Amino acid sequence: MPDASALARAESLITSIPDYPKPGIMFRDITPLLTDATALRTVVEALVEPFAGRFDAVAGVEARGFLLAGAAAIAANVGLMPIRKAGKLPRPAAAVEYDLEYGSATIEMHDDNAAGARVLLLDDVLATGGTLAAGRELLEAVGSEVIGIATLLEIDGLGGREALGGDVHAIFHV
Repeated sequence: MPDASALARAESLITSIPDYPKPGIMFRDITPLLTDATALRTVVEALVEPFAGRFDAVAGVEARGFLLAGAAAIAANVGLMPIRKAGKLPRPAAAVEYDLEYGSATIEMHDDNAAGARVLLLDDVLATGGTLAAGRELLEAVGSEVIGIATLLEIDGLGGREALGGDVHAIFHV
């Protein structure tokens, strides 16, 4: 696990944007963290470390989850399974609709090489848990085994951890 000072520095790069994408929502912008190579490496190592050697692929949820999942897949020398927003894939194998804090959405994925894969599911922020719960459901629908769920930032008090059964590895909490 990266040292506490490196993690604290990475966390300091996450900014809060009030009233985005709508009034009352506090958006957590991870872009400054992503543009810092040292901070990005620190959080990627922290995301995958508890699951080392237990997964064949990393799945990431569009869009910011892609960025972390891609880096994690490379760091762990495994494949990447992109989970896309509806309508972005030429041949989706499965789709799941779910609720967000401020609406609803549908995600889809291909089933290429998914059957039997042991997958680490990643996203940037855990709020109510809808996105990650849908991601897990989608992966299981195409025959993958979700061995763990990890997130960069968990917003405590919104019920996301509980919605996922409590077993989530979060690097930061707000």
